[in-house]
Amino acid sequence: MIANVRNKQINTIFAAILVFFALFIVIPAFLLFKNAFTVGSGISLENFRMVFERGQLAKAFANSVTVSIISALITTLLAFILAYTEEFTNIPEAVKKMIRTLAVFPMLLPTITYGFAIIYSFGRNGLITKLIGRQIFDFYGFRGLIFGYVIYTLPISFTLIKNTMSYIDKRYLVVTRVMGDNRLKSFYTAVLQPLWGTVAVSIVQAFFLSFTDFGIPSSIGGRYVVVAELLYNTMLGAIPNFHQGAVIAIMMLLPSVLSILLLNYLKRFNVRYNKISRIDLEVNVLRDVVFCALSWIILLFVLSIFLVVFVAPFVAEWPYNKAFTLRHLGSVFADKALVRVFTNSLWISLLTAVLGTAFVYAAALVTARSRIHPHGNMMIESAAQITNTIPGMVLGIAFLLCFRGTILHNTIWIIIFCNMIHFFATPYLMMKSTLDKMNSSWETTATILGDNWIKTVVRIITPNAVSTLLEVFCYLFINGMVTVSAVVFIAGARTMVITTKIQELQHFARFNEIFILSLLILLTNLLIKTVKGILNKRK
Repeated sequence: MIANVRNKQINTIFAAILVFFALFIVIPAFLLFKNAFTVGSGISLENFRMVFERGQLAKAFANSVTVSIISALITTLLAFILAYTEEFTNIPEAVKKMIRTLAVFPMLLPTITYGFAIIYSFGRNGLITKLIGRQIFDFYGFRGLIFGYVIYTLPISFTLIKNTMSYIDKRYLVVTRVMGDNRLKSFYTAVLQPLWGTVAVSIVQAFFLSFTDFGIPSSIGGRYVVVAELLYNTMLGAIPNFHQGAVIAIMMLLPSVLSILLLNYLKRFNVRYNKISRIDLEVNVLRDVVFCALSWIILLFVLSIFLVVFVAPFVAEWPYNKAFTLRHLGSVFADKALVRVFTNSLWISLLTAVLGTAFVYAAALVTARSRIHPHGNMMIESAAQITNTIPGMVLGIAFLLCFRGTILHNTIWIIIFCNMIHFFATPYLMMKSTLDKMNSSWETTATILGDNWIKTVVRIITPNAVSTLLEVFCYLFINGMVTVSAVVFIAGARTMVITTKIQELQHFARFNEIFILSLLILLTNLLIKTVKGILNKRK
């Protein structure tokens, strides 16, 4: 009897998950492809022919690939230096903690803010230009995109490389030195060789994120047109063309599919140690000083562009009148439209985090703590890979084509559901990894004692998964606050969020409002991270 109740509960959750994926992945994807191949009332390749004949897609595609590859290589090198400083030097722990914190700081701001910060930092009247006395480089176009993409992808690459480095057995550094290897060969054998797989993953991931980002090119792309910008202009330009936009969206999927195939292939290069020895690193003052200095140069250069976000909104008129003022801040809070945008962002991010965490938890429970649907588990795993592959802009277009004219159109719920799909993969993998590590006999024991599956989840599994649940909630909330590419096509006048409002404000050169709204995002995300840290410590 208890087993039947347990199976019924699992089947109900499993069915709800599949229905959600069908409604918000399968149907939107089908309509996206249908629009690409539809001409009038028939099926044709005419839309593809027209897009390729214009020649813009080929150039934009080549531009995107070039700038994304270069930025991914630079990002991975810088991330490696930061991670090596964290894991393989004897600098004070407090300094390591600062490096660790500052390296992920850009994740708390939307990418569209990066471009405006670069303009106000390195422009002719920029803050850094004024401090140095000359303009370092022309930030519009190719160079600006590389700078912006490096800042954007550095936190992700640093986290990837650092996490793998922390599992490298440092004992092999001693072994290679004892066997007569010089420092360079020892570094290659004991550190670099086990990291090749992760370094490659970092390059692929940074490339994918750069290729699909819309925020940075929309602000500083200039005449260097990339695919994301071309897609936006085709869908929402002066003469929107949904059919050709669908074609560009499908072409945008090609690097995404290639990226996921490469990531799956690179898994075989992961190095596993049977036992990791914790040993004291060799004392080497020169190594510590050099890598610590390099890390601080990287971080200060990256973070310096965000200094203007804290300065420009609080001066009367940058750069001509630098008197301190709160007038711009007051005008933002006096503007009902801007306050509504901030409120929309809070509600959407909060509901995305609450509903997304529940959905991720349910999906992970079905796959990690149940064996009654082996093929169903494979379907959920496949859905996670698909959501990890689809760029935010493509997902936004699919939702636009699927839900325009429906009850979801121009509501906050279409944005919430889009966010839940867009950010599903990473939290799901985090949650599943945690549940896989728990004792597999808990459910059996609880069944013998008379508890059904739901009671077991509530009483036993959930209390042991609180830390990961908080991580998932925080991840979803922060990403809900900073996302722009996925929502730019589906946010309407009443449901506009901060990131899409920033994208609108740039056309009116209202940079003070842009920076203040960015600060509101930053402070909100910092508050969420602080609360999460406090709750984790209490647990």
